Amino acid sequence: MTTTTRLRLRYAISDYLLLNLGWCIFNLVRYRSLPVDWPGTTDFMLSGTVLLGQLLVPLLGVGLYAVSGYYNLPRYKSRVDNVLNTAAVSTVAALVIYFAVLVNDDIPERLLNYQLLGILWLLLAVPVYAGRHVITARDKRRLLAGCDIPAAIVAGCGEKAREVARRAQRRGGGSSFRVVAFAGSGEGCISLDEAEAMVRAGEVADIIVADEHADIPALLGRFVPLGCNVYMPADSANVLTHRPRVLSVVNEPLINISAPGMSPATANLKRLSDVVVSALAMIALAPVYGIIALAVKLDSGGPVLYRQERVGLHGRPFEIIKFRSMRPDAEHGGPQLSSDGDPRITRVGSFLRKYRLDELPQLWNVLRGQMSIVGPRPERPHFERLIAERAPQMALLHTVRPGITSWGIVKYGYACSVDEMVERLQYDILYVENASLGLDMRILLHTINTVITGKGI
Repeated sequence: MTTTTRLRLRYAISDYLLLNLGWCIFNLVRYRSLPVDWPGTTDFMLSGTVLLGQLLVPLLGVGLYAVSGYYNLPRYKSRVDNVLNTAAVSTVAALVIYFAVLVNDDIPERLLNYQLLGILWLLLAVPVYAGRHVITARDKRRLLAGCDIPAAIVAGCGEKAREVARRAQRRGGGSSFRVVAFAGSGEGCISLDEAEAMVRAGEVADIIVADEHADIPALLGRFVPLGCNVYMPADSANVLTHRPRVLSVVNEPLINISAPGMSPATANLKRLSDVVVSALAMIALAPVYGIIALAVKLDSGGPVLYRQERVGLHGRPFEIIKFRSMRPDAEHGGPQLSSDGDPRITRVGSFLRKYRLDELPQLWNVLRGQMSIVGPRPERPHFERLIAERAPQMALLHTVRPGITSWGIVKYGYACSVDEMVERLQYDILYVENASLGLDMRILLHTINTVITGKGI
């Protein structure tokens, strides 16, 4: 188990136990406020409703904290992180509990209701914050003592690289790196191939680019598919051209140029909405699935569904599922791109592609976590390699789940050549850097318009 996973579990278990404690104390306060003649405190606390709440309320709290993104990045928490997240989530939890449970209590005095709501918020927030403070302080002490500091490689060999390494290893704020090597062509430096081997072996997970002449797209293309974070000092990165994620406000301000633009909370909400929407859509569209399957079978025989390998999150391959829109032997000569008037497309397939109905089975890919409803369009490994040779920054697309629809598809449409795929890439890069739920909604609205008007081809 990694240090990050252990820390994530510590926070989650602490939150759960202390939410249990807070809810238990609140029920004791609540018992004194209810105008119900219970035989005793023990009978009230052991009643079915209270016990059910004792089980569900802490789970609700931990679930809300998970969705808020608190557990996504458990390292390098600060007091400000803990205060803001605990206060915000406790507010949401208190309101949900109030309107789901407490509003039904027979308490005639409105002021007492508000007082109970305030007490509930305090008992949900204060114990949780106390537990988080203890865990965060312990983690910082370990970092300051030199324990569990992540290993990093500095891309660069000059004096500037040495200075960046020195600043990155300062432990004043407890968020430093441990530089284990310098990569480049200078004396005492390892090659980029050796650096890549160290990343593949799990010895290093971070690259700090300190060479102002470095080929950034090439470095991203080399290390991002391996799950490696790529950082640059703020004085080297062009922070005005994208939405950077700064690692620390205490130590060296390193900018993670390999991180997607969306926050952990947005990523979690996006995944939650993907699961709900895809599950409901598959149920609602079941009759449509049946009609399309029958039409494909009657039109050209062969299998109804078409599976094709694509490259997904973190560069992992997966099989995309579509309704077959071409002849069964359409690619017997190898991977080929389709074009207008492609003779391989069947009659039913032409209709399905026009209204994007061939994409509907990909809702199963979404439900499984291989795809999202909105995200960069995944490519086949063959074309991925061709695009990466000309635009290695394509690796940034693998920091988010690929999508059924995308900004590139909406703005550019289907690509009929590698040149067009490279040109369309700029829209998907923009999506990764600016991803948000609002942008997803706009892309979905444009996609719905495309489906309704039949502009899929």
